[in-house]
Amino acid sequence: MRITGSTVLLTGVTGGIGAALASELGARGARLILTGRRPEALEPLVERYGARGVVADLADPDDIERLAREAAGADILVANAALPSSGELLDYTPEQLDRALAVNLRAPAMLARLLAPAMVEARRGHLAFVGSMSGKTATKHSALYNATKFGLRGFALGLRQDLHEHGVGVSVIQPGFVRDAGMFAATGAEAPAGLGTVSPRQVVAGVVRAIEQDRAEVNVAPAMMKVLTAIGGQFPGFSERVQRRAGESTDRTLRRVVEAQRKSR
Repeated sequence: MRITGSTVLLTGVTGGIGAALASELGARGARLILTGRRPEALEPLVERYGARGVVADLADPDDIERLAREAAGADILVANAALPSSGELLDYTPEQLDRALAVNLRAPAMLARLLAPAMVEARRGHLAFVGSMSGKTATKHSALYNATKFGLRGFALGLRQDLHEHGVGVSVIQPGFVRDAGMFAATGAEAPAGLGTVSPRQVVAGVVRAIEQDRAEVNVAPAMMKVLTAIGGQFPGFSERVQRRAGESTDRTLRRVVEAQRKSR
């Protein structure tokens, strides 16, 4: 699927790697429709990239339907928006739990459901879902986030099979720890030792590769993390024991991230 000349709906443009994605997709000649929940953060990006902007809260089903109507005719969906959803489940209120599930899983699924029919009719289009390596193996203090990202991965890979015969591509892009953007930039915490990080530019390149080459899954992470998550996906009990041996320093890092992200629930 060629990005040049295509209309792209990009969610989550105001957080994490969203601005980097907008910059690259715009530079490649896409017509951008950018969406975010906060108008004061969205409007400067809309102006910078000459895009259309739609303020929408992806936890609100009515907003999702309105967004899909305003983005009707989009050739490509890049579902990038997500809540951190870190922390122990027992610390979440029912409302916070529902919001995490709505933004991280229901919203991308519903946008796909609402936008895909026009793509099927045209026999062209691409749905790109930005997930996480947390969708391949579970980690401490991340049960709810793991749930949404495991679910997003399964949804994307299943939907890919459903839409293949209709000429519509589907991809899931799964970053590891991203430096200079996202949770480490926002919290000041450091990634766990030995696992390494990737840059926002690498994640953006992974999204572009997924769309243009119609890749089922693109994992954007250092080699060691790819190996460990592959093992963890097959042998969760072993992965759990390895993580427990990582020590108190890793646990402190995770707790620092959880506390810093608490206000984003």
